Amino acid sequence: MVEKASVIYWDSTALLAYLFKDRHSSKVQDMARLGGIHLVNTLAMAEVYTVISRIQREQLLSEELIESLFRLLESGPWRRLNIVPDNSAMKELSRRWPLRGSGLWHLATAKTLQREFPELRVITIDQNLARASEGERLKLCIRIGEEA
Repeated sequence: MVEKASVIYWDSTALLAYLFKDRHSSKVQDMARLGGIHLVNTLAMAEVYTVISRIQREQLLSEELIESLFRLLESGPWRRLNIVPDNSAMKELSRRWPLRGSGLWHLATAKTLQREFPELRVITIDQNLARASEGERLKLCIRIGEEA
């Protein structure tokens, strides 16, 4: 379990599991209820806004539900970061880990933040990012089984 005073870095996969019920939602929502500092960067917010807006354009949910998703995202326990990860860290991490661009961005951001917050933990559903985070000595909030 995560200590109460932890600093928790959320990626977009964790935010989506918070907003949309799936097999990981209960674990992620438990993490959201923990005390401490919850951080989310502008990339994660952009990725989640994109998903919600696509659902809206495709009229998969009512406008009321769409608006409630936006409110839930914007009122979550997290503090928004406007941070750019260290460029040299991105270059080095890209050589060590086979991640998509957003995964590399999240890993490099977490490593950059870890300098200031050594207790930083990462919450992600992305298995590649989870493996890379552990390989970089970043602690994970939860262990999630392989994705289907």
